[in-house]
Amino acid sequence: MLITDDFLPVPVPESLDATYLVPIAGLPKVSPKTAVEALAGRLAEPVHGLAKQMLDSPLMTVDTRPIGEFPELPPDLLTAFGATKAQLARLAAATHLVVVQAEYRPGWPPAHEWAARAVAAAVAETVGSDVVDVFGLQFLDPAAALRSLPDAQGRIRLVDWVLVPYSSDADGLWFTTKGLRRFGLLELQAQGVPDHLTRAWGAVMTGAARRLLRDWTDGLAGEEVPAFVQLPVLATVTGHDIAVAYGNPEQHGATAPVLLRLELDPATDPDADSFLSLRPPPGHPGPAGRYFAAACATLFAGIQPDVRYARPGDAMSKAIATARAGLGDIRARFLAGQLPAETQLVVKYGLPGDDGPEFVWAGVTSWDSPERIVGASASDAATDPTVRIGASVVVEATDVVDWAVLDGTGVIEGGWTQAVLDAGERPTPD
Repeated sequence: MLITDDFLPVPVPESLDATYLVPIAGLPKVSPKTAVEALAGRLAEPVHGLAKQMLDSPLMTVDTRPIGEFPELPPDLLTAFGATKAQLARLAAATHLVVVQAEYRPGWPPAHEWAARAVAAAVAETVGSDVVDVFGLQFLDPAAALRSLPDAQGRIRLVDWVLVPYSSDADGLWFTTKGLRRFGLLELQAQGVPDHLTRAWGAVMTGAARRLLRDWTDGLAGEEVPAFVQLPVLATVTGHDIAVAYGNPEQHGATAPVLLRLELDPATDPDADSFLSLRPPPGHPGPAGRYFAAACATLFAGIQPDVRYARPGDAMSKAIATARAGLGDIRARFLAGQLPAETQLVVKYGLPGDDGPEFVWAGVTSWDSPERIVGASASDAATDPTVRIGASVVVEATDVVDWAVLDGTGVIEGGWTQAVLDAGERPTPD
């Protein structure tokens, strides 16, 4: 096996397995084969045929067992991953579980996952129940489970198979993926992510997962399963990777790629998971969070970092007046937690400079006083060396000239000065 500084050898498991559960009250009245046959014309090939073939092979088992034979599924974790009260109630009322298990070699297609999910969804649909994805500890209604399977062109949305949970620690946010092990690949992690990048960095992680999964499955394309697949140490992630992972390749314009360095972090505990860590490329100065923020700014170019001048009476002045008039309302919504889920409030404010004010953006982290906003800088300032991406800043409300609510795709509310820039009006100095 050739090992170089440009590639990282990642071990390949000998086989992979998938387990799905269907909670039911009583015993099922329809066999799995009959349930799968009923999906003819609704489930694209080759998945429909694959499910039928694996049902007839020793690679898949379908058993119905009393629910008391299984450890209790943790309701708190199920809820954290999206379970509804109705789904939890059906689980509590169930007397049996239909257990669908499949095994297959690493590679593409992941026959164990596709076939097991298809069979479980077919059974759940016939009994009016749900599918429980044991790997992800996630409830799926049968329709959602079927939609997640490949279409006639073999395409899937990676977000239907890989989750990106995160938690907070003293250094910022810790992101991991949960789902790449379905395909034999180690999960990704990133640490020290700035707090205001929750949605954007989750999308970057998903795009990185999509790119690395392609490299992984390309390395498994031979007839024999190798002991290792060599992944590039420097992974390139583009806006297209993110868009494809979310199933919307046409909704993302061309963006500059960003580089992420891949490192293997083996677990010291034999019962713990190893990770592939995403870090800044070699030579990047400063904390990792600064680079992660710059990567998000590159991939989600929804706002310009710098607007320098505005003449009284022009469109830019009107945009600033509109933004300032809405500061009280947006602060109240921010404090009440009424902004859309997984969005970030940012403000644009002025820094003094020799040639006039420089306007930069910051993600709002707290706004206890109407006069003062605490945030994290979303860009490096040219006029103030202390204002760097991810750095903590205190903004006087009187210095704010704009605000915006962002999600992973860009501005969804506000951004009036940006709209003026996008329309082509770039004010000149007085």
